[in-house]
Amino acid sequence: MNTQIMLHTYVNNIIQISTPYGSGSGFVIDGVIVTNSHVASGLREVVISAKTLKRQKAAVIYDDQVLDLAFIALPPMNIEHPLQLSTKPVQDGDIAIAIGHPYGLNYSATEGIVSKADRLEGELEYLQIDAAINPGNSGGPVLNEQGEVIGVNTFILLNAQNLGFALPYYYVREALDAFKALNAKNIIRCFSCKNLIEEKAIENDFCPRCGVKLDVAKQRRLGYQPSGVVALIEKILTALHIDVTLARESQRSWKFVEGSAHMNLNYFESGVIVADALLCNMPQEHIEEMYDYLLDKNDDFNYLQFAISNNSIILSYLVIDSSLTFEEGKRGLERLKKAANRYDDILIERFGATRPKREEEF
Repeated sequence: MNTQIMLHTYVNNIIQISTPYGSGSGFVIDGVIVTNSHVASGLREVVISAKTLKRQKAAVIYDDQVLDLAFIALPPMNIEHPLQLSTKPVQDGDIAIAIGHPYGLNYSATEGIVSKADRLEGELEYLQIDAAINPGNSGGPVLNEQGEVIGVNTFILLNAQNLGFALPYYYVREALDAFKALNAKNIIRCFSCKNLIEEKAIENDFCPRCGVKLDVAKQRRLGYQPSGVVALIEKILTALHIDVTLARESQRSWKFVEGSAHMNLNYFESGVIVADALLCNMPQEHIEEMYDYLLDKNDDFNYLQFAISNNSIILSYLVIDSSLTFEEGKRGLERLKKAANRYDDILIERFGATRPKREEEF
């Protein structure tokens, strides 16, 4: 099975995972989503999406820092060609196909070989592969040429080319079997005694079996806690009935939709807060009339401004963090939501502008 056919066959198993700290990959096996513990970021809840799965919140039901594995509850979804864990030993030189979302480039596949099938790092063996993997690939599957999962992309060596390491399938099988044998959710594996512990049995974040401090228990208990201007921005978004957990792209970036309008809000290190709505692409005719219309509207607007960047027509709201207040921010973003949803249609219908293509349309 070549890489193109393999990606097409199994793409519905590949999950994109987002947290305030970054994004990564995962895949469906045995009724759960498998990913890395470091992708789950010590949270009880992450945001997931897939080709046939709308962006939504999902619970992290198993966190194992020993193996750097996490399991996420799988919402109802129909997968025609489910992935299977391999049962055959991996050999040096075997085909290795890594699938994931490197740098947010969704559903990317790279092909290589297993350079070393049992590379020892600490107490664990890893598959060393030369298929290119990058940030965002973490947690995604490595497949053999039969389309079976032979490993989980876990880490790379910095400043090296095509030196990637994947947790072998047999560790995943052991963890899945141990987790399912407990018939419980919200399980943490102690990094010291390596026992599987139900979260409800943990008191004051200490392992009840060996007494070691479990930082992941504290992280899960506290969750993500924004502060300062970021907290104010999220308070404003919540007041506008935007689910901030789903909207977060990172700790300082959010994305949300109003009708047909898609908006991005970014808080830059310079202190500038910019909310942009990419409305449409430039028309090929009626350009002068459209310019006059946009300039007239800019004269009338409060808070908002039209701009053109290359081929794109953008409506923006900009504010400096030191000037941001709850009432002013709420008013500005509320006007942006309503105006963006209105003016994209006006520009398309009146001047022949075209709707931009978006990633989810492919």
